[in-house]
Amino acid sequence: MEPLFELAIRLPGTGSRDLLREVHRQLRAAILDGRLQPGARLPATRALAGRLGVSRNTMLAAYDLLLSEGYLLARPGAGTYVADTLPQSRRGRASKGTSTRRDPRLVPLNVPGADLAPTLQPQRARDDFRVGLPDTGAFPFDIWRRLSDRALRRLARKPADYAEPQGQAALREAIARHVSFTRAVGCTADDIVVTAGAQQAFGLLARILVVPGRTVVAVEQLFYPSLREAMTAAGAKVITVPTDVEGLCVDRLPPEARVICVTPSHQFPTGVAMSPQRRAALLAFARARNAVVIEDDYDSEFRFAGRPLDALQTLDRAESVCYVGTFSKSLFPALRLGFVVAPPWARAALVRARELADWHGPVLGQEALAAFIAEGHLARHIRKMRKVYGARRAALLDALARHCAGRLEVIPSDAGLHLSAWLRTGTRDHAVVERAAAAGITLPPLSRFALDPQAPDVPNGLAFGYGLIDESQIDGAIRRLAALL
Repeated sequence: MEPLFELAIRLPGTGSRDLLREVHRQLRAAILDGRLQPGARLPATRALAGRLGVSRNTMLAAYDLLLSEGYLLARPGAGTYVADTLPQSRRGRASKGTSTRRDPRLVPLNVPGADLAPTLQPQRARDDFRVGLPDTGAFPFDIWRRLSDRALRRLARKPADYAEPQGQAALREAIARHVSFTRAVGCTADDIVVTAGAQQAFGLLARILVVPGRTVVAVEQLFYPSLREAMTAAGAKVITVPTDVEGLCVDRLPPEARVICVTPSHQFPTGVAMSPQRRAALLAFARARNAVVIEDDYDSEFRFAGRPLDALQTLDRAESVCYVGTFSKSLFPALRLGFVVAPPWARAALVRARELADWHGPVLGQEALAAFIAEGHLARHIRKMRKVYGARRAALLDALARHCAGRLEVIPSDAGLHLSAWLRTGTRDHAVVERAAAAGITLPPLSRFALDPQAPDVPNGLAFGYGLIDESQIDGAIRRLAALL
Protein backbone atom coordinates (compact mmCIF):
# COMPACT_ATOMS: atom_id res chain seq x y z
CA MET A 1 0.00 0.00 0.00
CA GLU A 2 1.43 3.37 -1.04
CA PRO A 3 2.10 5.79 1.84
CA LEU A 4 0.10 8.98 2.18
CA PHE A 5 2.17 11.80 0.75
CA GLU A 6 0.78 15.30 0.96
CA LEU A 7 4.01 17.23 0.46
CA ALA A 8 3.57 20.05 -2.06
CA ILE A 9 6.33 20.18 -4.67
CA ARG A 10 6.35 23.22 -6.93
CA LEU A 11 7.90 22.55 -10.32
CA PRO A 12 9.38 25.00 -12.83
CA GLY A 13 7.80 25.47 -16.21
CA THR A 14 7.66 22.81 -18.92
CA GLY A 15 11.03 22.20 -20.56
CA SER A 16 13.04 23.71 -17.72
CA ARG A 17 16.50 22.27 -17.19
CA ASP A 18 16.09 22.83 -13.44
CA LEU A 19 13.42 20.13 -13.04
CA LEU A 20 15.67 17.53 -11.41
CA ARG A 21 17.42 20.16 -9.32
CA GLU A 22 14.11 21.49 -7.96
CA VAL A 23 12.66 18.07 -7.13
CA HIS A 24 15.88 17.14 -5.35
CA ARG A 25 16.11 20.49 -3.53
CA GLN A 26 12.52 20.47 -2.29
CA LEU A 27 12.62 16.86 -1.09
CA ARG A 28 15.88 17.53 0.73
CA ALA A 29 14.46 20.72 2.29
CA ALA A 30 11.44 18.78 3.53
CA ILE A 31 13.75 16.28 5.23
CA LEU A 32 15.91 18.99 6.77
CA ASP A 33 13.04 20.99 8.26
CA GLY A 34 11.23 17.93 9.57
CA ARG A 35 8.25 17.80 7.22
CA LEU A 36 9.55 14.36 6.19
CA GLN A 37 10.48 12.66 9.45
CA PRO A 38 13.24 10.04 9.88
CA GLY A 39 11.85 6.64 9.02
CA ALA A 40 9.09 8.03 6.79
CA ARG A 41 8.45 5.88 3.73
CA LEU A 42 8.43 7.70 0.39
CA PRO A 43 6.13 6.78 -2.50
CA ALA A 44 7.47 4.60 -5.29
CA THR A 45 9.19 6.64 -8.00
CA ARG A 46 6.63 5.63 -10.62
CA ALA A 47 3.71 6.75 -8.45
CA LEU A 48 5.28 10.07 -7.47
CA ALA A 49 6.39 10.79 -11.03
CA GLY A 50 2.83 10.25 -12.23
CA ARG A 51 1.43 12.50 -9.55
CA LEU A 52 3.87 15.33 -10.33
CA GLY A 53 3.66 14.89 -14.09
CA VAL A 54 7.38 14.27 -14.59
CA SER A 55 9.28 11.35 -16.11
CA ARG A 56 10.15 8.41 -13.92
CA ASN A 57 13.83 8.89 -14.84
CA THR A 58 13.70 12.31 -13.19
CA MET A 59 12.29 10.83 -9.99
CA LEU A 60 14.81 7.97 -10.05
CA ALA A 61 17.63 10.48 -10.41
CA ALA A 62 16.30 12.65 -7.55
CA TYR A 63 15.97 9.63 -5.25
CA ASP A 64 19.45 8.38 -6.24
CA LEU A 65 20.99 11.76 -5.40
CA LEU A 66 19.31 11.80 -1.99
CA LEU A 67 20.46 8.22 -1.42
CA SER A 68 24.03 9.09 -2.38
CA GLU A 69 23.97 12.06 0.02
CA GLY A 70 22.70 9.92 2.90
CA TYR A 71 19.22 11.48 3.23
CA LEU A 72 17.38 8.33 2.13
CA LEU A 73 17.80 4.61 2.68
CA ALA A 74 16.65 1.88 0.30
CA ARG A 75 15.36 -1.27 1.96
CA PRO A 76 15.21 -4.07 -0.63
CA GLY A 77 11.64 -5.26 -1.08
CA ALA A 78 10.29 -2.68 1.37
CA GLY A 79 10.75 0.70 -0.30
CA THR A 80 12.66 3.95 0.20
CA TYR A 81 12.74 5.69 3.58
CA VAL A 82 14.08 8.88 5.12
CA ALA A 83 17.35 7.98 6.86
CA ASP A 84 17.32 7.80 10.65
CA THR A 85 20.80 9.39 10.80
CA LEU A 86 21.32 12.26 8.40
CA PRO A 87 24.60 13.61 6.95
CA GLN A 88 26.60 16.66 8.01
CA SER A 89 24.45 19.08 6.02
CA ARG A 90 21.64 18.61 8.55
CA ARG A 91 23.80 19.44 11.51
CA GLY A 92 22.91 22.62 13.30
CA ARG A 93 19.26 22.39 12.24
CA ALA A 94 17.22 21.47 15.28
CA SER A 95 13.64 20.28 15.38
CA LYS A 96 11.15 22.53 17.09
CA GLY A 97 11.49 22.35 20.84
CA THR A 98 14.81 20.50 20.69
CA SER A 99 17.99 21.85 22.23
CA THR A 100 20.89 22.48 19.85
CA ARG A 101 23.46 21.85 22.59
CA ARG A 102 25.63 18.76 22.11
CA ASP A 103 26.84 16.56 24.94
CA PRO A 104 30.61 17.21 25.05
CA ARG A 105 31.23 13.54 25.78
CA LEU A 106 29.97 12.53 22.33
CA VAL A 107 32.42 12.23 19.47
CA PRO A 108 30.93 13.90 16.35
CA LEU A 109 30.11 11.40 13.62
CA ASN A 110 29.58 12.10 9.94
CA VAL A 111 28.33 8.98 8.23
CA PRO A 112 27.26 9.50 4.59
CA GLY A 113 25.42 6.27 3.87
CA ALA A 114 26.26 5.82 0.20
CA ASP A 115 29.98 6.36 0.70
CA LEU A 116 30.23 3.87 3.54
CA ALA A 117 27.95 1.24 2.04
CA PRO A 118 27.52 1.58 -1.69
CA THR A 119 25.22 -1.43 -1.76
CA LEU A 120 22.53 0.63 -0.01
CA GLN A 121 21.98 2.42 -3.31
CA PRO A 122 19.39 0.59 -5.43
CA GLN A 123 20.64 -0.62 -8.79
CA ARG A 124 18.16 1.45 -10.77
CA ALA A 125 20.47 3.17 -13.21
CA ARG A 126 20.71 1.80 -16.73
CA ASP A 127 24.49 2.27 -16.70
CA ASP A 128 26.02 1.67 -13.28
CA PHE A 129 29.61 2.88 -12.72
CA ARG A 130 29.51 2.81 -8.92
CA VAL A 131 32.84 1.95 -7.32
CA GLY A 132 33.67 -0.69 -4.74
CA LEU A 133 31.21 -3.33 -5.96
CA PRO A 134 32.21 -6.55 -7.75
CA ASP A 135 30.21 -8.59 -10.25
CA THR A 136 28.71 -11.50 -8.30
CA GLY A 137 26.95 -12.97 -11.33
CA ALA A 138 29.94 -15.17 -12.16
CA PHE A 139 30.62 -16.28 -8.58
CA PRO A 140 30.55 -20.09 -8.13
CA PHE A 141 27.74 -20.17 -5.60
CA ASP A 142 27.24 -23.89 -6.21
CA ILE A 143 30.74 -24.55 -4.89
CA TRP A 144 30.19 -22.14 -2.00
CA ARG A 145 26.94 -23.91 -1.11
CA ARG A 146 28.68 -27.30 -1.10
CA LEU A 147 31.47 -26.01 1.15
CA SER A 148 28.95 -24.34 3.47
CA ASP A 149 26.95 -27.57 3.76
CA ARG A 150 30.13 -29.46 4.59
CA ALA A 151 31.06 -26.89 7.24
CA LEU A 152 27.56 -27.07 8.71
CA ARG A 153 27.74 -30.87 9.01
CA ARG A 154 31.12 -30.56 10.71
CA LEU A 155 29.81 -27.97 13.17
CA ALA A 156 26.81 -30.17 13.97
CA ARG A 157 29.16 -32.85 15.29
CA LYS A 158 30.93 -30.45 17.65
CA PRO A 159 29.73 -29.47 21.14
CA ALA A 160 28.22 -26.01 21.37
CA ASP A 161 30.85 -23.43 22.24
CA TYR A 162 32.05 -19.93 21.41
CA ALA A 163 34.88 -19.52 18.91
CA GLU A 164 38.19 -17.69 19.11
CA PRO A 165 37.98 -13.88 18.72
CA GLN A 166 41.10 -13.96 16.52
CA GLY A 167 39.25 -16.06 13.93
CA GLN A 168 39.06 -19.72 12.97
CA ALA A 169 42.50 -21.30 12.80
CA ALA A 170 41.81 -22.87 9.39
CA LEU A 171 40.85 -19.51 7.90
CA ARG A 172 43.84 -17.70 9.40
CA GLU A 173 46.13 -20.37 7.97
CA ALA A 174 44.49 -20.08 4.54
CA ILE A 175 44.71 -16.28 4.55
CA ALA A 176 48.37 -16.35 5.56
CA ARG A 177 49.21 -18.67 2.65
CA HIS A 178 47.09 -16.61 0.24
CA VAL A 179 48.62 -13.19 1.00
CA SER A 180 52.11 -14.65 1.23
CA PHE A 181 51.74 -16.04 -2.29
CA THR A 182 49.78 -13.23 -3.96
CA ARG A 183 51.26 -10.15 -2.22
CA ALA A 184 54.55 -11.39 -0.75
CA VAL A 185 53.23 -10.44 2.70
CA GLY A 186 55.37 -12.41 5.13
CA CYS A 187 53.10 -13.67 7.89
CA THR A 188 51.84 -16.74 9.70
CA ALA A 189 48.39 -17.67 10.94
CA ASP A 190 49.29 -16.19 14.34
CA ASP A 191 49.72 -12.75 12.73
CA ILE A 192 46.18 -12.74 11.29
CA VAL A 193 43.14 -11.26 13.06
CA VAL A 194 39.90 -12.00 11.18
CA THR A 195 37.38 -9.14 11.05
CA ALA A 196 33.89 -8.45 9.72
CA GLY A 197 35.26 -6.78 6.59
CA ALA A 198 37.69 -3.88 6.28
CA GLN A 199 35.27 -1.53 8.04
CA GLN A 200 35.53 -3.41 11.32
CA ALA A 201 39.29 -3.68 10.84
CA PHE A 202 39.54 0.12 10.71
CA GLY A 203 37.32 0.45 13.76
CA LEU A 204 39.36 -2.01 15.81
CA LEU A 205 42.64 -0.36 14.81
CA ALA A 206 41.23 3.04 15.74
CA ARG A 207 40.20 1.67 19.10
CA ILE A 208 43.71 0.51 19.99
CA LEU A 209 45.71 3.32 18.34
CA VAL A 210 43.76 6.52 18.99
CA VAL A 211 43.81 8.53 22.21
CA PRO A 212 40.64 10.67 21.99
CA GLY A 213 41.38 14.34 21.42
CA ARG A 214 45.14 13.80 21.11
CA THR A 215 46.12 11.38 18.35
CA VAL A 216 46.74 12.98 14.95
CA VAL A 217 45.75 10.71 12.06
CA ALA A 218 46.88 11.56 8.52
CA VAL A 219 44.77 10.44 5.57
CA GLU A 220 45.15 11.00 1.83
CA GLN A 221 43.47 14.13 0.41
CA LEU A 222 40.92 11.92 -1.33
CA PHE A 223 40.21 8.78 0.70
CA TYR A 224 37.84 5.94 1.50
CA PRO A 225 35.32 7.63 3.81
CA SER A 226 34.77 4.71 6.20
CA LEU A 227 38.43 4.71 7.20
CA ARG A 228 38.34 8.36 8.18
CA GLU A 229 34.97 7.90 9.92
CA ALA A 230 36.39 5.10 12.06
CA MET A 231 39.22 7.37 13.18
CA THR A 232 36.90 10.31 13.81
CA ALA A 233 34.54 8.12 15.83
CA ALA A 234 37.47 7.16 18.06
CA GLY A 235 38.21 10.84 18.72
CA ALA A 236 41.22 11.31 16.45
CA LYS A 237 42.31 14.61 14.92
CA VAL A 238 42.13 13.79 11.21
CA ILE A 239 44.38 15.75 8.82
CA THR A 240 44.46 15.33 5.05
CA VAL A 241 47.72 15.13 3.09
CA PRO A 242 48.02 15.82 -0.66
CA THR A 243 48.76 13.10 -3.20
CA ASP A 244 50.24 13.35 -6.68
CA VAL A 245 51.32 10.98 -9.47
CA GLU A 246 53.61 9.13 -7.02
CA GLY A 247 51.02 8.76 -4.30
CA LEU A 248 51.06 10.29 -0.82
CA CYS A 249 53.30 13.37 -0.53
CA VAL A 250 55.32 12.15 2.45
CA ASP A 251 57.12 15.47 2.80
CA ARG A 252 53.74 17.08 3.60
CA LEU A 253 52.98 14.77 6.54
CA PRO A 254 52.58 16.71 9.80
CA PRO A 255 55.41 15.80 12.22
CA GLU A 256 52.86 15.06 14.95
CA ALA A 257 51.07 12.37 12.89
CA ARG A 258 51.04 9.09 14.81
CA VAL A 259 48.76 7.11 12.49
CA ILE A 260 49.00 7.31 8.69
CA CYS A 261 46.30 5.69 6.55
CA VAL A 262 47.17 4.90 2.93
CA THR A 263 46.02 2.85 -0.06
CA PRO A 264 49.43 2.43 -1.73
CA SER A 265 48.72 -0.31 -4.29
CA HIS A 266 45.69 1.41 -5.85
CA GLN A 267 45.00 4.76 -4.24
CA PHE A 268 41.32 5.23 -3.50
CA PRO A 269 39.81 6.82 -5.49
CA THR A 270 42.41 8.12 -8.00
CA GLY A 271 44.00 4.72 -8.69
CA VAL A 272 47.59 5.99 -8.48
CA ALA A 273 50.21 3.53 -7.18
CA MET A 274 52.65 4.83 -4.58
CA SER A 275 56.18 4.91 -6.00
CA PRO A 276 59.02 2.87 -4.42
CA GLN A 277 60.71 6.11 -3.30
CA ARG A 278 57.58 7.31 -1.50
CA ARG A 279 57.10 3.90 0.13
CA ALA A 280 60.63 4.02 1.49
CA ALA A 281 60.15 7.60 2.68
CA LEU A 282 56.87 6.76 4.41
CA LEU A 283 58.38 3.82 6.28
CA ALA A 284 61.36 6.00 7.29
CA PHE A 285 58.95 8.66 8.61
CA ALA A 286 57.05 6.04 10.63
CA ARG A 287 60.24 4.55 12.02
CA ALA A 288 61.69 7.93 13.02
CA ARG A 289 58.53 9.13 14.77
CA ASN A 290 57.24 5.83 16.14
CA ALA A 291 54.13 6.18 13.98
CA VAL A 292 51.85 3.43 12.70
CA VAL A 293 50.93 2.94 9.04
CA ILE A 294 47.56 1.39 8.18
CA GLU A 295 47.89 -0.15 4.71
CA ASP A 296 44.54 -0.75 3.02
CA ASP A 297 45.17 -3.22 0.17
CA TYR A 298 41.52 -3.36 -0.84
CA ASP A 299 41.49 -4.59 -4.48
CA SER A 300 45.08 -5.36 -5.37
CA GLU A 301 44.19 -8.86 -6.65
CA PHE A 302 43.07 -7.36 -9.95
CA ARG A 303 46.19 -6.17 -11.79
CA PHE A 304 46.09 -5.66 -15.54
CA ALA A 305 49.50 -4.22 -16.44
CA GLY A 306 52.87 -3.38 -14.97
CA ARG A 307 54.85 -5.13 -12.28
CA PRO A 308 53.17 -5.30 -8.87
CA LEU A 309 54.94 -3.23 -6.24
CA ASP A 310 55.73 -4.77 -2.88
CA ALA A 311 53.24 -4.16 -0.11
CA LEU A 312 54.40 -1.74 2.58
CA GLN A 313 54.14 -4.61 5.05
CA THR A 314 56.65 -6.57 2.97
CA LEU A 315 59.15 -3.69 3.09
CA ASP A 316 58.59 -2.87 6.76
CA ARG A 317 61.47 -3.74 9.10
CA ALA A 318 60.34 -1.78 12.14
CA GLU A 319 56.91 -3.41 12.75
CA SER A 320 55.20 -0.15 11.81
CA VAL A 321 52.59 -1.47 9.35
CA CYS A 322 49.14 -2.92 9.98
CA TYR A 323 48.04 -4.55 6.72
CA VAL A 324 44.27 -4.64 6.07
CA GLY A 325 42.69 -6.92 3.48
CA THR A 326 39.14 -7.85 2.53
CA PHE A 327 37.27 -10.42 0.45
CA SER A 328 34.48 -7.98 -0.44
CA LYS A 329 36.02 -7.18 -3.83
CA SER A 330 37.38 -10.60 -4.81
CA LEU A 331 34.26 -12.50 -3.68
CA PHE A 332 31.17 -10.56 -2.57
CA PRO A 333 30.49 -7.76 -0.04
CA ALA A 334 27.76 -9.63 1.86
CA LEU A 335 30.38 -12.16 3.00
CA ARG A 336 31.62 -9.52 5.52
CA LEU A 337 35.03 -11.07 6.07
CA GLY A 338 38.34 -9.24 6.15
CA PHE A 339 41.55 -9.41 8.13
CA VAL A 340 44.45 -7.53 9.65
CA VAL A 341 48.05 -8.71 9.46
CA ALA A 342 49.12 -7.21 12.77
CA PRO A 343 52.67 -6.63 14.05
CA PRO A 344 53.40 -8.58 17.27
CA TRP A 345 53.02 -5.57 19.58
CA ALA A 346 49.47 -4.88 18.35
CA ARG A 347 48.08 -8.40 18.11
CA ALA A 348 46.86 -8.98 21.66
CA ALA A 349 45.19 -5.57 21.86
CA LEU A 350 43.51 -6.12 18.49
CA VAL A 351 42.17 -9.54 19.50
CA ARG A 352 40.88 -8.07 22.76
CA ALA A 353 39.18 -5.23 20.86
CA ARG A 354 37.50 -7.80 18.58
CA GLU A 355 36.37 -9.78 21.61
CA LEU A 356 34.79 -6.65 23.13
CA ALA A 357 33.15 -5.67 19.83
CA ASP A 358 31.29 -8.90 19.00
CA TRP A 359 33.44 -11.73 20.42
CA HIS A 360 33.87 -13.42 17.03
CA GLY A 361 32.40 -13.60 13.54
CA PRO A 362 30.05 -16.29 12.16
CA VAL A 363 31.92 -19.59 12.22
CA LEU A 364 30.10 -21.11 9.24
CA GLY A 365 31.25 -18.40 6.81
CA GLN A 366 34.81 -18.59 8.10
CA GLU A 367 34.97 -22.36 7.65
CA ALA A 368 33.50 -22.17 4.14
CA LEU A 369 35.96 -19.45 3.13
CA ALA A 370 38.89 -21.42 4.55
CA ALA A 371 37.99 -24.37 2.36
CA PHE A 372 37.30 -22.10 -0.63
CA ILE A 373 40.84 -20.71 -0.39
CA ALA A 374 42.57 -23.98 0.50
CA GLU A 375 41.03 -25.90 -2.40
CA GLY A 376 42.10 -23.29 -4.94
CA HIS A 377 38.65 -21.88 -5.75
CA LEU A 378 39.61 -18.33 -4.76
CA ALA A 379 42.65 -18.30 -7.05
CA ARG A 380 40.61 -19.70 -9.96
CA HIS A 381 37.82 -17.17 -9.42
CA ILE A 382 40.28 -14.27 -9.31
CA ARG A 383 41.94 -15.43 -12.53
CA LYS A 384 38.54 -15.69 -14.22
CA MET A 385 37.32 -12.30 -13.03
CA ARG A 386 40.63 -10.64 -13.91
CA LYS A 387 39.86 -11.44 -17.56
CA VAL A 388 36.29 -10.16 -17.25
CA TYR A 389 37.29 -6.93 -15.54
CA GLY A 390 40.26 -6.52 -17.84
CA ALA A 391 37.98 -6.57 -20.89
CA ARG A 392 35.65 -4.01 -19.28
CA ARG A 393 38.58 -1.81 -18.33
CA ALA A 394 39.93 -1.91 -21.89
CA ALA A 395 36.49 -1.02 -23.28
CA LEU A 396 36.22 1.86 -20.82
CA LEU A 397 39.65 3.25 -21.68
CA ASP A 398 38.87 3.00 -25.40
CA ALA A 399 35.49 4.72 -24.99
CA LEU A 400 36.96 7.55 -22.89
CA ALA A 401 39.72 8.11 -25.45
CA ARG A 402 37.30 8.21 -28.40
CA HIS A 403 34.42 10.16 -26.88
CA CYS A 404 35.91 12.30 -24.08
CA ALA A 405 39.30 13.44 -25.39
CA GLY A 406 39.96 16.97 -24.16
CA ARG A 407 37.15 16.75 -21.62
CA LEU A 408 38.40 13.98 -19.35
CA GLU A 409 42.03 13.11 -18.58
CA VAL A 410 42.34 9.50 -17.45
CA ILE A 411 44.51 9.02 -14.36
CA PRO A 412 47.03 6.23 -15.05
CA SER A 413 46.22 3.07 -13.11
CA ASP A 414 47.17 -0.58 -13.59
CA ALA A 415 44.97 -2.31 -11.03
CA GLY A 416 41.64 -2.40 -9.24
CA LEU A 417 37.94 -2.37 -10.05
CA HIS A 418 37.69 1.26 -11.12
CA LEU A 419 39.62 4.03 -12.80
CA SER A 420 39.27 7.79 -12.48
CA ALA A 421 39.65 10.86 -14.68
CA TRP A 422 40.16 14.58 -14.12
CA LEU A 423 37.53 16.90 -15.56
CA ARG A 424 39.02 19.45 -17.98
CA THR A 425 35.82 21.29 -18.92
CA GLY A 426 35.57 23.70 -15.98
CA THR A 427 32.30 22.11 -14.84
CA ARG A 428 32.24 20.85 -11.26
CA ASP A 429 32.07 17.10 -10.94
CA HIS A 430 28.94 17.05 -8.79
CA ALA A 431 27.06 18.97 -11.49
CA VAL A 432 28.13 16.42 -14.09
CA VAL A 433 26.99 13.59 -11.80
CA GLU A 434 23.55 15.21 -11.45
CA ARG A 435 23.17 15.46 -15.23
CA ALA A 436 24.38 11.90 -15.67
CA ALA A 437 21.90 10.60 -13.10
CA ALA A 438 19.06 12.20 -15.02
CA ALA A 439 20.31 10.36 -18.12
CA GLY A 440 20.42 6.99 -16.36
CA ILE A 441 24.17 6.94 -15.62
CA THR A 442 25.34 6.44 -12.05
CA LEU A 443 28.92 7.39 -11.14
CA PRO A 444 30.55 9.17 -8.19
CA PRO A 445 32.35 12.54 -8.27
CA LEU A 446 35.89 12.48 -6.90
CA SER A 447 35.04 15.44 -4.68
CA ARG A 448 32.76 13.16 -2.65
CA PHE A 449 35.87 11.52 -1.19
CA ALA A 450 37.35 14.73 0.20
CA LEU A 451 37.18 15.90 3.81
CA ASP A 452 35.22 18.97 2.62
CA PRO A 453 33.67 18.26 -0.81
CA GLN A 454 32.74 21.95 -1.22
CA ALA A 455 36.24 23.34 -0.64
CA PRO A 456 37.54 25.31 -3.65
CA ASP A 457 40.80 23.32 -3.86
CA VAL A 458 39.14 19.88 -3.95
CA PRO A 459 40.23 17.87 -7.03
CA ASN A 460 37.61 17.79 -9.76
CA GLY A 461 36.94 14.50 -11.51
CA LEU A 462 34.89 11.35 -11.93
CA ALA A 463 35.35 7.72 -10.90
CA PHE A 464 34.26 4.83 -13.14
CA GLY A 465 33.70 1.46 -11.51
CA TYR A 466 33.47 -1.49 -13.88
CA GLY A 467 32.39 -4.15 -11.42
CA LEU A 468 28.68 -3.87 -12.24
CA ILE A 469 28.38 -2.62 -15.81
CA ASP A 470 28.47 -5.07 -18.71
CA GLU A 471 31.20 -4.63 -21.32
CA SER A 472 28.61 -4.15 -24.07
CA GLN A 473 27.07 -1.14 -22.31
CA ILE A 474 30.25 0.84 -21.75
CA ASP A 475 30.72 2.55 -25.12
CA GLY A 476 27.14 3.80 -25.31
CA ALA A 477 27.20 5.06 -21.74
CA ILE A 478 30.42 7.02 -22.25
CA ARG A 479 29.14 8.43 -25.53
CA ARG A 480 26.04 9.78 -23.74
CA LEU A 481 28.20 11.10 -20.89
CA ALA A 482 30.40 12.93 -23.41
CA ALA A 483 27.31 14.66 -24.78
CA LEU A 484 26.48 15.86 -21.25
CA LEU A 485 29.99 17.27 -20.86
